[in-house]
Amino acid sequence: MAYYSGFVAPVATNRKDEYTAFVRRGWSSFKKRGATRMVENWGDDVKPGKQTDFLRAVQARDDESVAFSWVEWPDKATADKAFADMMSSGDEMGEMPFDGKRMFWGGFEQLVTEGSDRGGSYYQGFLTPVPQENKDAFHKLAREAWNDMFKPYGAMGNHESWGVDVPHGTLTDMYRAVDAKDGEVIVMSWTTWPDRATCDEAARKMEEGMDGQDMPEMPFDGQRMIWGGFANIFDSDVDGDAADTAADTGADTASRT
Repeated sequence: MAYYSGFVAPVATNRKDEYTAFVRRGWSSFKKRGATRMVENWGDDVKPGKQTDFLRAVQARDDESVAFSWVEWPDKATADKAFADMMSSGDEMGEMPFDGKRMFWGGFEQLVTEGSDRGGSYYQGFLTPVPQENKDAFHKLAREAWNDMFKPYGAMGNHESWGVDVPHGTLTDMYRAVDAKDGEVIVMSWTTWPDRATCDEAARKMEEGMDGQDMPEMPFDGQRMIWGGFANIFDSDVDGDAADTAADTGADTASRT
């Protein structure tokens, strides 16, 4: 079963290229320690919410964007060993081009995998607080949503991952991000789209389909779930070889935007 290290970070909008170069270096560090994939996405449609949202979750400033990313591992043991080794090896990735104190992260086990999260250029990212006892109900809802809405409207895949190692932070963390209550687990999810236009059109059709209907009962508090639209800026499946070459030669390659 796949295991994911998920990250959310505030990055100065004018430092996007620096951030992309940084994550390319990061891929080389993760890969040599057993990571199977890394995906980095840049906030493209991240709006303020009434109660929770990605912007306030990282205390984003007016000149900052939100990055949403994950590293895929074969299992938790490999991830834990890799991070321990990186901590003991020192700063091999170089200076972080963002405020690391406001970045937050967590470890997640694969829960639902529908379709594929490969080959798309646009992702919707979600963080959801789910009561521990509602895990099966959430699993069922995610599968129904894929079959009834996301897949018919052009989504390429939907991935739901269940938090198993989500730390509490001193300034920000995933629990604060969704105002989590005692007994709630953080679910990190992403829906893959071929492009933003397809995603936006699907959202319009979903809203039309629900117009005038009562909201169904949910196994979580939807008012505290946060989401946003993110454009892909690095996918090791596509960009990994170039990143490895840059690491070998000590040069950063140009960003893919």
